[in-house]
Formats: sequence, structure tokens, C-alpha cells
Amino acid sequence: MNGEFRDPDVLRARAGVGGDPNQDQHFLVDDRVLDRLPGYLTEVDGDTTHLLEIGGGTGALTDRLLAVADHVTVVERDRRLAAFLREEFVDEREVGRLTVLEGDALTIDLPEFTASVSNLPYGVSSELAFRLLPAGKPLVLMFQKEFAVRMAADVGDDEYGRLSVTAGHYADVELVETVPPEAFDPQPAVESAVVRTTPRDPPYEVPDDEFFMSFLRALFTQRRKTMRNAVRNTTHISGLSDADAVVESADEEHMSRRAGAVSPAEFARLAQLAWEVGEPEQRHR
Repeated sequence: MNGEFRDPDVLRARAGVGGDPNQDQHFLVDDRVLDRLPGYLTEVDGDTTHLLEIGGGTGALTDRLLAVADHVTVVERDRRLAAFLREEFVDEREVGRLTVLEGDALTIDLPEFTASVSNLPYGVSSELAFRLLPAGKPLVLMFQKEFAVRMAADVGDDEYGRLSVTAGHYADVELVETVPPEAFDPQPAVESAVVRTTPRDPPYEVPDDEFFMSFLRALFTQRRKTMRNAVRNTTHISGLSDADAVVESADEEHMSRRAGAVSPAEFARLAQLAWEVGEPEQRHR
């Protein structure tokens, strides 16, 4: 056990909480995993000027982030835990190194941050990830392993899908560690995994980000259909007014494939074509 940091079990005892799986509350208690998480950011020279942690819990990860950051902002929706964090880290707060925000990270105003290292609540991990990714900052995030694998998948992989393309639109995505249930208390029913994202501009251009995301969502809802049928069947999602024009103008070979075999760059080219000839409703807003 690393003596430099607060013991996760002692923190939980002081906070008087046991965790609640029904509230998506699984505390990371393995010191070795906790010690490694900040390193996934610092080893790639991530900017630690202002770190954002979502789901601070009882502060075991917060303690480690304070060791590498100039300032840490923690978002915690549980009122009791937010109060505990303010008291437990009162010295760090008084010298201006820690801010504790009580509230739901999906709805509150997030501060400007240089990177985020977080053990996310799994029930809303997708929504949280896609709130953070467009900020264009490095992220080290804990997810359910199944979600993490899909997020990092490449075209042609069994797990490749809309999540892979949308995450890859904002960043390079790496699965850097698998974490067993025993690292948490209470133990979740699934394995977990740590994902590191490195922001970059996509290696392609899209006409409009909102339309591109709607277009992807539409096509992957019918991933077992050919692209031809998927384009035609999902105009209620994509907003296309003239799907036939898109199908007729697109490359026949692309239209014969299914979404799982289409690369992000190919999706982008098709989205550009759909924007130009498909009369999407987003274009007229």
C-alpha cells in the first residue's frame, strides 16, 4: 500500500458510506490501480494545470490527482460525499488547490480544464464521455470493459460501431488497462477498463458536426442492413429529405456494404455527399 496517500478504506470509514450498486456507486479501492491512473496522463505529457474529476466519491483518486496537479475540480452529485470532500480536503481548498462542485456532471456548468482523470458512474458513462470529448482535452476514464472495447475498436472489429466512430472523431482512443471487479467495493458485476484519449482533429472533414453525428446514429441503427437500405430507412433520424438522391449519387460498392465495414473517413465522405444532395433539415436551420 502506498503510504504517501490516504487509504481508500480509511476514507470510506470516515465518510461513513458503504457504496450502493443501485445508485451506480462502486468505490475504487485498489491502491495500485489508483496510483497508476494519474500516470496514464503524465506519461504522455498531459497538461496537469487544472484536472477535472467526475465522481469524486470519498477522495481516494482526488488525493492522487492533487499530487500531480496545480488545481483539481471535483464534481460529486451525492450531497453527503460532496460535504465530506470539502471537509476532508479543507487544507487544499483553503489554499486554492481544490474546488468541490456538488451536482450532476451532465447538467452543471463545467469549468475550463486541461485534462480529466475520472472513475465515471457507469450508468451515464456514454453521456459523460460525449460531454467531455468535444472539449478537446486529454482524458483518462474508467468504463465498463465492454464499453471501453467498443470505444477503442477499429473498422472491421466485431466491436466496431457508432461509439468507435464518434469517439474517434474527437481523439485517438487507447484501452490502457483492464481492471477486475475486485478493485472495487462493492464489486460490480462486470470487468472495467481504463481508456486514454488524446485529442486531435479528425483526419477528414465533415460538413457539420451535428449532422454527422445524426447520420452515424441513423446508419448504425440498421447495421445489419446494407448502407443503401440504411440510408433510405432512417431519414427520421438523419433528417434527410431526399435519401434516394444520396443512394443514387454514392459509390455502388460503398452502398453494398454494412456499417461495420465502413471506415470513419468513408462515413465522412458519405456525410458530405448527403449534405450536398440529400437536403438534410439541419442545413436549413
